[in-house]
This record gives sequence, C-alpha cells and structure tokens, in this order.
Amino acid sequence: MTDFLADMRRTHTCSVLGSKDISAEVILMGWVQRRRDHGGVIFVDLRDREGITQVVFNPETDGKLHEKAHVLRNEFVIGVRGKVCARPEGMVNPNLPTGEIEVLATELRILNTAKTPPFQIEDNIDVSETLRLKNRHLDLRRPAMQKNIMIRHKTGAIVRQYLNDRGFMDIETPFLTKSTPEGARDYLVPSRVNPGRFYALPQSPQLFKQLLMVSGYDRYYQIVRCFRDEDLRADRQPEFTQIDMEMSFVGEDDVMETAEGMVAAIFKGVHQMDLPLPFPRMTYAEAMDRYGLDKPDLRFDLPLCEVSDIVQNSDFKVFAGVVQNGGIVKALNAKGCMDFSRKEIDDLTEFTAVYRAKGLAWIKVKEDSWQSPIAKFFSEAEKQALSRRINMEPGDLVFFVADQAKIVNEALGHLRNHLGDRLGLIDKNEYNFIWVTRFPMLEYDETEKRLQALHHPFTSPLEEDFDKLETDPLAMRSRAYDLVLNGSEIGGGSIRIHQRELQEKVLTALGMEKNEYEEKFGFLLSALDSGAPPHGGMAFGLDRLVMILCGQTSIRDVIAFPKTQKAACLLTDAPSETSKAQLDELYLRIKPIAVTS
Repeated sequence: MTDFLADMRRTHTCSVLGSKDISAEVILMGWVQRRRDHGGVIFVDLRDREGITQVVFNPETDGKLHEKAHVLRNEFVIGVRGKVCARPEGMVNPNLPTGEIEVLATELRILNTAKTPPFQIEDNIDVSETLRLKNRHLDLRRPAMQKNIMIRHKTGAIVRQYLNDRGFMDIETPFLTKSTPEGARDYLVPSRVNPGRFYALPQSPQLFKQLLMVSGYDRYYQIVRCFRDEDLRADRQPEFTQIDMEMSFVGEDDVMETAEGMVAAIFKGVHQMDLPLPFPRMTYAEAMDRYGLDKPDLRFDLPLCEVSDIVQNSDFKVFAGVVQNGGIVKALNAKGCMDFSRKEIDDLTEFTAVYRAKGLAWIKVKEDSWQSPIAKFFSEAEKQALSRRINMEPGDLVFFVADQAKIVNEALGHLRNHLGDRLGLIDKNEYNFIWVTRFPMLEYDETEKRLQALHHPFTSPLEEDFDKLETDPLAMRSRAYDLVLNGSEIGGGSIRIHQRELQEKVLTALGMEKNEYEEKFGFLLSALDSGAPPHGGMAFGLDRLVMILCGQTSIRDVIAFPKTQKAACLLTDAPSETSKAQLDELYLRIKPIAVTS
C-alpha cells in the first residue's frame, strides 16, 4: 500500500507562519483554495481548517516542480515542502494572518485530486441551503462553517472544565429507554429480542438525572443528544444537544448562580467578554404583562399596555364585548410611526393573524386629532385615559388586539419583536440576559380538554401554592426558571418534586389514574420513596446558544450534519426504506400509504 507521507510530516498549520519564521524549512498540507499563474510564477493559496498560506512555485527555482504545479486545481489535496520567505515589497496582505510571508516550494506531493465542487469553498456564496446540505462535506470546509464548529467545540470544552472544577460528574444516561410524556412525540425503536415492544429515544435525560440525585451523585452533568419528533423550524432539530445538569440540596438561587457562572465563562472564553453578574430577574406574570411573551427581548423597550378597564364600557362593542366575556385588550405604541401606509398596516394585520388575532385595530395620533376607524367610538374621557396610559404623542401609531389573554399576548408580543427589528431598535451587538421565574405550574390544553404541565410534571410548585392544587390548580405557580438571551430561551429548569405524595397529587391533577401513572412512572415514584434529597437543575440548548455566539439565525449552521425542516439528511438520504428481512426480524409490517392526487 502506498504511503504518500512516508518521509513527509506536517510541521505547521496554514495559519501560524509569520516574519519570525523567515528562512525556516516547513512542510504544509491542505487543500488548494485557488491557483493563480502570474507571468510564469504559480501562486497557490493552501488552506486547512486554521487558515491560508500562500505557496509559490517559481520556474527559476525548480522547473520540473513548476511544471508539476500546473495540474493543480481547486480542492486538490497536497503536501508542500518549502522555505519561508518575506513577501516582496507592496505584496503584503494585511487581511491575512500569514500575509507577511510566502512559502517557496521545493517539493510537491499531490495526495489526491478532486472534481470541480458544485460551489466555491469560500464565504458569502450565493447558493441554496439544499445544495449546501446535499454537499455538507464540502460546505463544512468553508471558513465560516469551520469557525462555527470550532466555537461549538470550544463552548463544550469550557462547559466541561467549568463543571468539572465545581465537583460535577459527567455521567451518561441511556438512549434506549421507556416512552414517557415530555410534551412532544417520541422516536420509537422496535425491539427485536422483545417482539411487539418498543424503546423510546429520550426527549431529555430528565428522569434519569433525578434518579442519579436519589442515588447520591449530587452534582451531575452531561452534554447529551436528545430527540423529539416535532414540527421543525430554524431553531429546532429532531436530534439536538443539551448541556444538562442537576444538583442536590439546592434551591433556585444555587442553580441559577451556577448557570450564570457557566454562561459567563463561555462568553469570556469565546468572545473575551465579561458579563455583568448576576443576571436580572423577572416573573412570568411581569413578562407576559409587559412584553406578551415568556422570553422577552429586552434590547429595546416598546412595552405592551393593558387598557381593558378603560374600554370595557366604551361604545366600541368589539373591545367592550371581549372584556365582558373574560378577555383583555392590550395596546402597543409604535412611537413615531404615524406615517405607516394603509398597506403596511394591513401587512401587520396579516402578521398578527398568524398568531390567531382576529384583527388589529389602530390609531394614528396627530397634533389635534386621532385618525382611526375606531376613534369615534371613544368619549373624551376615554381618549384622555388611553392617551395617559399608553403615552400617546403626536406622530405615534398605536395598535390594539382584543381577545383571550393568551392570543392577545402572543400576537402583540410577536408584533413587538417584528417592529423592534423593522424599526432598527435592536442593537445586534448587545447580549441581554434575563431570568424569567415563577411560571404557572399547569395550563389548560384546549385540544385534549385537560390540564397539562407547563414545563414537565416533575416540577415542584411553590410551597405557598400547595393548597391550590386541588381547589384552583391553574393559579398554582412553579419553582421553574428560564434563562432568556436576546429573546431566545437558551436554558430552563426547575426545583423538582422530591416527595412521592406531592408527585402523585400533581399527576392526579393532570388527569392520570393511579394505574396509569404507576405504569408510566412507577420506577420514579419508587425512587422518591427511597430517600430522595431536595434537588433541582436545568438544561441549556447547546445548539441555540452556539447559534447566538456565532451570530447565526439557524441552528443548522452550527451543527455539523443537520436535518432539513422535513427531518431529512440530504447528504446520506436518510430516512430511507428498509428491507423486508429487517422488518420481519422486528415483527413489523408497513401499512400501505394512500397516494393523494
């Protein structure tokens, strides 16, 4: 077998050589970024994951070597031996770390040839994401992608070092486990040795990390793969990565302080940025009231303002009727936006309709009057009250949504984010952190007509709300907390239930019969009966955190081999069909798929 590198071993990467190395003999290896022929002298930009070095093939130095270099093309893999020289006067490239030098080649080995790639291996290419994902092995060669993956690696290394230094243990938990309700569909894996039975891929290690606390491993962490079969978007993947941690004998402050320190260490290590600690906190009720969403972007103001009490008896029956039926009316003052055209307002109405808003009322505030189809329905006293409450000034454009609180908050919350971006109110270089705390324990699922856990059913309620569990469960608040960065939830957790009696009461409130929760969670309940310590923890979405660190808008750009929005891998053509023999081994049969015309 031919050893192309029998007597040639790389001495440097393509990013480290400089004026200090002039006259040194070096060996570089990598890919041909481009080849340029300048009046007989051939220049090759040699690239590896660290950077680029210019290599020179001069016919006056070695005619045969120069002739050999003529065959080089983009993406050929080569090894070069040569001497480091200063670039000629006027040829220094200040934009390149190696821009002061070049390597005069004395030996060239072509380690492999390459077909012409379907796109240039460089940044800022104008090609579809589909083509990039189909050729991901080439896309990952681009400097921007390699930078993203390096930041991801560095983030993971910082996390491990930080947690190791604080007494946490890295413990693996199973991938083949039992299906338990986590809020999304499970990926199921049929068992060959147990016909008719299935494993589920874990949506999180939640129950196992709680079991580890019961087992006495009082500080656990894991950078772990998780799986959810759910509808996808830019910041979701069917398989994703969590920074998972759990601690015993702690309260909320302990977990949050540990998490803050870890995030600060990441930003210091990746961006050399010192984050001010501790991060500010805001209750769920405050976030929903002022910003409409439980993950508010606080890089800009633009608050929401409830006006239900002012309009409940107005002549505008749409507003009055909603309030009388238990709904609310909220306003959003787009300061200085009175010049929005009717088409622009109609477009914003369509935007809020995505979030189930039935309409978007508006008022343009002029110097001496209001311009609006609804202005005539308000008395002078109501107008004055609205002006004071919403801080309405000439030049403003005020939007209103009236409906049930959940719809109003979601529609106006997203409209707020949309306007913040459109109006240039967001400093893209700012990192704004906020803890959101004291979430509702439960919420009502309109589809299934039952209560469900807002986070998960193992979250502990606030002690002062225990008595509401049976009398007013929707009023219960939990010991949950989310860390929000620039309007994205990057991590969340809670203090857990550590007593069997309380856990059974919560499961009962969720509509489970004893036999049902025993069948699903009997192993956890048994563990809680075995001397479970008070414990809590949280999980960070590593993909989303790295996405923000890299300044990207899609987590697909910080995952080496991501799936599409249809959960497909274009590189490997997965998922794919399987053979009848494999199906027979698993006692499975494919149901014919109806083809619609």
